[in-house]
Amino acid sequence: MSQKMYTVTIGDEVLKYPEGTCYAEIVKKYQSTCRDPILLVTVDGKLQELHKQLKKDCTLGFITSRDKIGNEAYKRSACLILLKAIYDVAGKEELNKTVIHYSIGEAYYFTMKGSTLLNQKFLEKIRQEMQKIVEQEIPIMKRSVGTEEAIEMFLKHQMYDKARLFRYRRVSKVNIYSIGNFEDYFYGFMVNHTGYVRYFDLQLYDEGFVLLLPSREEPEKVPEFSPHKKVFQVQKESQAWGDKLDISTVGELNDRIAHQGLQEVLLIQEALQEAKISQIAEEIVRENNKKFIMIAGPSSSGKTTFSHRLSIQLAAHGIKTHPIAVDNYFVNREETPLDEFGKKNYECLEAIDIEQFNQDMLMLLKGERVELPWFNFVTGQREYKGDFLKLGSEDILVIEGIHGLNDKLSYALPRESKYKIYISALTQLNIDEHNRIPTTDGRLIRRIVRDARTRGTSAKNTIAMWPSVRRGEEQYIFPYQEDADVVFNSALIYELACLKVYAEPLLFGIEKTEPEYLEAKRLLKFFDYFLPIPSEAVPTNSLLREFIGGGCFHL
Repeated sequence: MSQKMYTVTIGDEVLKYPEGTCYAEIVKKYQSTCRDPILLVTVDGKLQELHKQLKKDCTLGFITSRDKIGNEAYKRSACLILLKAIYDVAGKEELNKTVIHYSIGEAYYFTMKGSTLLNQKFLEKIRQEMQKIVEQEIPIMKRSVGTEEAIEMFLKHQMYDKARLFRYRRVSKVNIYSIGNFEDYFYGFMVNHTGYVRYFDLQLYDEGFVLLLPSREEPEKVPEFSPHKKVFQVQKESQAWGDKLDISTVGELNDRIAHQGLQEVLLIQEALQEAKISQIAEEIVRENNKKFIMIAGPSSSGKTTFSHRLSIQLAAHGIKTHPIAVDNYFVNREETPLDEFGKKNYECLEAIDIEQFNQDMLMLLKGERVELPWFNFVTGQREYKGDFLKLGSEDILVIEGIHGLNDKLSYALPRESKYKIYISALTQLNIDEHNRIPTTDGRLIRRIVRDARTRGTSAKNTIAMWPSVRRGEEQYIFPYQEDADVVFNSALIYELACLKVYAEPLLFGIEKTEPEYLEAKRLLKFFDYFLPIPSEAVPTNSLLREFIGGGCFHL
């Protein structure tokens, strides 16, 4: 009996392959034509790992290490190899104490809780073991087990965070990955074998160590480790908040929702943020020479609500604040610079009339009366409508804009008159001990919900725009975050459980034929981990209200 053949379309080529052919075999022919390693494929738009087999006529697309999804699969696989190496060198007990926390640039920060093994000599052994595993090109296997069986397996391996997590999953099956005799659960796809993960490094840092991995832009180069120390300390502080609440993972959050409710946790989280904002206000007052509060941060950080709450705290100290949106100093639309794709670049510093901004701010600093502009986003023109301002001796300007931390924006203003604040939503919650929640995911979900509510923008369009937004952040915001006088974390430990109610219907609205469907499906799978909570208990002045609505501030 002849073997069944299927038609595979790759670009302009149409080929025939026998049923059951692994996608890894098919991509071998094309690897030499690709700049970077092919790590995954899309089969009629659906993401698949290379060990999967051909089952029908299809159109095949390639995902490389330079693609976002490919880069994430590379990093995820590197974490699995790292944990396998620790298991092989130090044994199961030490592995159970190994926890991934958050990213520091292109590196992941790990700790080994309670372990006395961690030192340079031990880390070098782990690096050598990882290199040995990579050189052996061991297949990364995947098997599907029942959820109850998975929970029993995690309890046996003392992976209690995973066991707790899967008590709340509705799905009947769980995918388990393994390298040789070591197995673990990971959220997301892996590369086909360990030989793909050739670029990595390990380095001691703070109370743990970092796993350094390549970026999408340079997938064959391990970048130098250059930690953002101020941001890192705030992440550690937020982690400590979670530990105090006994909520460091999604499973622990779900336990609290299911058995006690979240009212107390919600109020404590909001109180911790308010205390931090109060501390910032007290420092500004204590220094007694600040006239310009410069606030910057990436998209969906909650900058606007934070500005209002800081202004209220300053008012409690007798300081009168005036908001200034840098966006009102946009150059007229026809003068906006173009990016490398020939599109108007509203993110770059040159899109701002820097000269006029500095002239107006200096006049205000001198106590002169200034007419402030207003940018009409419909006509694309800067307009003047009689909005005059003169600063009193106790008055302060609160200036919000993505370039706020860059001194080129405010070059004419004395440094001692400026107080710089960097704000970002630095997620402190983990899925479990070996699966982190990227900060960018939290911000993207916030933006999907807000844009749909305030701008009528679909989740599809928000996801489509996100890569451009991220490029702007990488270029114009993140390089200046360490220049801030203070870093504020706007993430709330309960927010994803609340945002789930708003985001899921929007994500389900993206059709399978759309290019944004893969990202929507990934986020929907992510939300499956969370029990939902209603928004009624969220205070009206919460930063979360900027996204879900119902806040007390006019935004």
